Amino acid sequence: MKKVSWKPGTMIYPLPAVLVTCGNMEHSNMLTVAWTGTICTNPPMCYISVRPERHSYPLIKESMEFTINLTTASMARATDWAGVRSGADYDKWHETGLTPVAGVKVACPYIDESPLAIECRVKEIIHLGSHDMFVADVVNVLADESLINPDTGAFDLASAGLLNYSHGQYFEQGEPIGRFGWSVKKKQ
Repeated sequence: MKKVSWKPGTMIYPLPAVLVTCGNMEHSNMLTVAWTGTICTNPPMCYISVRPERHSYPLIKESMEFTINLTTASMARATDWAGVRSGADYDKWHETGLTPVAGVKVACPYIDESPLAIECRVKEIIHLGSHDMFVADVVNVLADESLINPDTGAFDLASAGLLNYSHGQYFEQGEPIGRFGWSVKKKQ
């Protein structure tokens, strides 16, 4: 394939479209984040990158906690809405119809409708430019029990209909094409 030079930019897609919750049960907010991911397995660590001018930024910086809530296709409208409206002007819980539930290991709520909520404690804030990266320890994971096979204990996140973001558009995660290691598995 012929390649054309393109201006430098953030072109690593798709990404998860997540809702990050912060604050506490009395004063909380949510914001849509696509700049997120895993950075270490052991100890489990992840990150979010947030613009300092966002309403949620000081809530996260003050508490040094947040929760990453994976989103689904059924949450797409709420996810988009929470990303283009400010918590300074709107009660995002009321406007999106999503349900806050008290966190287990952190003060901020998680979203009941999310199939997976990852409770995090900030270890470090790295100032990068347009965004600051909150590097965090994962302190708890809350999984929707309907996605756990009662016989095997296996978690079937693939059946949740996860929402992805790619270059300005949202997509529902598609059909699996193989499991990790399938390309080198010995044929029976």
